[in-house]
Amino acid sequence: MRILIVEDDLEAAAVMVRGLTESGHECLSAADGEAGLGEARQGEFDVMIVDRMMPKMDGVTLVETLRREGDQTPVLFLSALGEINDRVDGLKAGGDDYLVKPYAFAELIARVEALARRRETGSVQTLLRVGELEMDLIGRTVHRQGREIDLQPREFQLLEFMMRHAGQAVTRTMLLEKVWEYHFDPQTNVIDVHVSRLRSKIDKGFDRPMLQTVRGAGYRLDA
Repeated sequence: MRILIVEDDLEAAAVMVRGLTESGHECLSAADGEAGLGEARQGEFDVMIVDRMMPKMDGVTLVETLRREGDQTPVLFLSALGEINDRVDGLKAGGDDYLVKPYAFAELIARVEALARRRETGSVQTLLRVGELEMDLIGRTVHRQGREIDLQPREFQLLEFMMRHAGQAVTRTMLLEKVWEYHFDPQTNVIDVHVSRLRSKIDKGFDRPMLQTVRGAGYRLDA
């Protein structure tokens, strides 16, 4: 995957380039909005990562300009501005996702790869539903029977993966690789701890459990 990173913080950009390159992606970076616009016009990219606040041209103006020119490359906004109105402004400008700083690098990679998959399928899924459980991927909210459930970032990632595989038995290996990005078993109970916390949040106080343990296999989210 070819990724354009538009970020004026050179250290932060270098970290992203290194991490994404190590994950097998090709990266190009630009240090301000005008340079980013020039790179975007000259090359074809699968995803763009754009900081909102930059010199010469801010990220929102950059994306609005590209959209007017017909460029539909998926854009992930990065910003320290995390209020609802800030996220809405970024999405209205043409952004496809919004990640607030500071962030976990594993989540950055997961979101970038998700944007690339959505582009391949030609559709952007922003809402997941399994029975009475609903997840808003843009607002980063989860509700069950209308009641909001507060999740930590890793719990959100875990639940998103399980919702995308609802009704299926999800193994520890699958969770380690897709949620924690471990391609080996660290021999810890990290999965069990997070699943237990997630179960207490989405099932406690409701009539029936949705997150089930499949003996000898793993876990299953069942509507």
